[in-house]
Amino acid sequence: MYSWYLKINIVCITFAISSVIGYKPVIIIHGVLSGNISMIPMAKRIEEVHPGTKVFVTDRFGGWSSLRPMWHQVLEIGSDILDFMVFHPDGVNLIGYSQGGLLARGILQQYPEHNVHTFISLSAPQCGQYGTKFLHLFFPTLACETAYELFYSMVGQHTSVGNYWNDPHHQKLFFEYSNYLPFLNNLIVTERSGSYKKGMTKLTKMVLIGGPDDGVITPWQSSQFGCFDSNETVVNMKDQGFYKNDSFGLRTLDKDVPCRPPDNNVIWS
Repeated sequence: MYSWYLKINIVCITFAISSVIGYKPVIIIHGVLSGNISMIPMAKRIEEVHPGTKVFVTDRFGGWSSLRPMWHQVLEIGSDILDFMVFHPDGVNLIGYSQGGLLARGILQQYPEHNVHTFISLSAPQCGQYGTKFLHLFFPTLACETAYELFYSMVGQHTSVGNYWNDPHHQKLFFEYSNYLPFLNNLIVTERSGSYKKGMTKLTKMVLIGGPDDGVITPWQSSQFGCFDSNETVVNMKDQGFYKNDSFGLRTLDKDVPCRPPDNNVIWS
């Protein structure tokens, strides 16, 4: 999926890895409707830049199975990652591409006992998705304006896309039905909210990569925690309520972790 954009961002990933990862083992989670094979170029590039680095690319939920519910994928892939961490007690680094970036964040928050040092989110819909370019990859006849009728239902919540579909015109239904993104952002407080925040603030560094040439994630600022308001105007990360309230530790990361200024489509926090 949009492989040309991924190839361009492998350069950004390589730069980020050179700056922040060192020689810690690297875990990669692929995107939606793809599989571990699509991440091989990235894995090879990491190994070229840092010979001897162990790279683990998950082979779970490839192809159409990537549309299974997000929490199901988080638990399955998360279990594999925890097993991998046992053999690397000095810490690992985590890269998530597209939907895989949102899965990666779910794993970090679901398992605060993780030992991830740096999390790189590559073109991931961290603030959800609302756009036809992405939607029509899976549901070619579904209109953006009426997609909520499917996704904000018991049936729709059995799809990964429905779990992070963020319709700015139907926020009441988003909070009523969506069982992933509003919980991950601690917009709905539960007994797990403290653990979700701990899992994020435990990171040493987070790198957010995305830009207007993405062509699929809508708005593209979602890769940097921005999303539409009811007027379909983008509300950027620092203007989001979950940032101002530090609901899941995003502001803490932005404040406490050494920052670098944006470089092209790379945001460091």
